[in-house]
Amino acid sequence: MRVVQWATGGVGKAAIETILLHPELELVGCWVHSAGKGGRDVGELLGREPLGVRTTTSLDEVLAMDADCVLYSPLVPDRDVVAALLRSGKNVVTPVGWFYPSERDGAPLAAACEEGRSTLHGTGINPGGITELHPLVFSALSSAVTFVRGEEFSDIRTYDAPDVVRHLMMFGGRPEEAMGGPMLGLLSGGFVQSVRMCLDALGFSRDAEIRTAQAVAVATAPIDSPIGTIEPGLVAGQRFVWEAVVRDRVVVRVAVNWLMGEEHLDPAWTFGPEGERFEVELQGDPPAHVTIKGWQPASVAEGLARNPGVVATAVHCVNSIPYVVAAEPGIRTYLDLPLVAGRAHPDLA
Repeated sequence: MRVVQWATGGVGKAAIETILLHPELELVGCWVHSAGKGGRDVGELLGREPLGVRTTTSLDEVLAMDADCVLYSPLVPDRDVVAALLRSGKNVVTPVGWFYPSERDGAPLAAACEEGRSTLHGTGINPGGITELHPLVFSALSSAVTFVRGEEFSDIRTYDAPDVVRHLMMFGGRPEEAMGGPMLGLLSGGFVQSVRMCLDALGFSRDAEIRTAQAVAVATAPIDSPIGTIEPGLVAGQRFVWEAVVRDRVVVRVAVNWLMGEEHLDPAWTFGPEGERFEVELQGDPPAHVTIKGWQPASVAEGLARNPGVVATAVHCVNSIPYVVAAEPGIRTYLDLPLVAGRAHPDLA
C-alpha cells in the first residue's frame, strides 16, 4: 500500500520510520510545511541515507499522487485539506481528530468520503487509545460496568515542542492566562469524543452530562525547563478532566496530568509512587486496574531526543493503515474496524 506522510514533526518522523519497517507499506510522498524542507530527500530530514522520495509543500502535488493513504499529522488540522484528500480518493489516517465525531461535525468529511470512495480514521494514543479504545477492550472481561477511566501522568518537560508548551499550553505564564487560554477548548474537541464513544459503546444513558474541569499548579521556586526557567508564581503544572455523569454518578472519566517535574509545586502535585504512566480503570464484575509503562521516557533528555509516547502515537496510526484501506468508505472508528495489530520485526518475519 502506497502511503504519503503529511508533516514531519515528531509524529511525522516516527511515522516514516514505522512505514519503512512495515512489510505492507511503501512511502511514496511527503508533504512539509516550510519551504526550507521542500524538495529534499525524506531520508535527509531523518538523518539517514536517501530514500528516493522527495518532499513537497504543494497540496496539489499530493492530490495528484498515486497513493492509497495519507497519514495526516500536522500540528493543527485543516478540515478543508482533509476533505480534499478524501475527495481525491485517498484514505486518511490521523492522530489530530475525528476519533468519534458527531453526525453534524462529521457530515462534510463523510460527504468527501462518499465522493472519493475513501475512508477517514482518527487514532493515536491520548486521545485515540488510552481514553476510549483501551477501556472498551477491558470492558469485554467485565459485566455490569459502572465506571471507566483513562488517565495520563506525564512530565511535560519531555515534550519537544517548546512553542506549543509555552504559548499554547501556557506553561510559564500567569495562572489566569492558562485558565482563560485556549487549551481546554482545544483538548475537549478530542477528549469529549473519547467520552462519548465510551458512553455509546457501553450503553450508558444518552442523557449523560459531560463536565469539564481545569486546574493549575504554580512554581514555588525557579524550575529549569526546556522552555526556560519557570519563575515562582507561574504555571508549572496543569490538570484537565472530562467526566460523564449519569444520575449524579460519574461513569466515564478522562484526565491528563502534566507537570514540570515533581518539585517546587503549589499545590504539591506529584505522580505518586508509580511515577509517570498511563492508567486504565474499570469498575464492574470483575473490576480491572491497568498501569502502562514505557510510553514515557526515562529522562528529560531522552524524551527530547525521541519521546516514546509520540512514537506510540505514530505507530498506532501506521499500523491502522492496512485496515483503513480495506474498510468500506466513510468515517470509520474503532467500533467499525477489526482488531488492529502491529507487524513482526523484519529480522523475525
